[in-house]
Amino acid sequence: MTPKVLHYVSRDALAEGLASQLAARLRVLVDERGGARIAVPGGSTPGPMLERLGASRLPWEKVVVTLSDERWVPDDNPRSNARLLQETLLSGAAAQARFVTLYGGPGEPEERLGAVGERLLASALPLDIAVLGMGVDMHTASLFPGATGLEAALAADAPPILAIRTKEQPEARVTLSARVLRGAGERHILITGAEKMSAYQEALASGDPLVAPVCAVLEGATIHYAE
Repeated sequence: MTPKVLHYVSRDALAEGLASQLAARLRVLVDERGGARIAVPGGSTPGPMLERLGASRLPWEKVVVTLSDERWVPDDNPRSNARLLQETLLSGAAAQARFVTLYGGPGEPEERLGAVGERLLASALPLDIAVLGMGVDMHTASLFPGATGLEAALAADAPPILAIRTKEQPEARVTLSARVLRGAGERHILITGAEKMSAYQEALASGDPLVAPVCAVLEGATIHYAE
């Protein structure tokens, strides 16, 4: 199924529109089921949307929040997605939400990911909503083309979370597996700028998750795009 693409007149409009959609969906999930589970991206691009979502008046104490991926650094490290989340989504009303970190403590991630996966399964999975970004290299979450660990993260029987390493990154990263991201009740992919839209079109044409990892999560997703 080709993803639905929503076009916005500006990045501010995208941030406002996507935040409103997510808030409405979280409200329905809490009303109908008593709780909701959402994974969101790090990085600077989703920041304005996350701030708006975090300011929404919701029963946040019934919402579980986790990240789609993370650098293997403590949550208070300046390079941590968790720290960025504390400064955006979790700085407003959403501070009442339960945050489930992807960082598992000192050492190599392979030594800790079993426990992190169990924590995710106990409280944050399966996801109701996955919000993702996409890079010009067609990566999403920390599913980078050519990365060590990519094939394992794309496998149909992959564990919930895996370590990813690239030559360009100074530290190991961890990512929710493609299986977990595909299993979310709904997926929203945030894309800004003509260069990324061109990359998205290239990914669609490729259809190969090893070349364009975002392909692994496109089916049934909604693309939110602004120039």
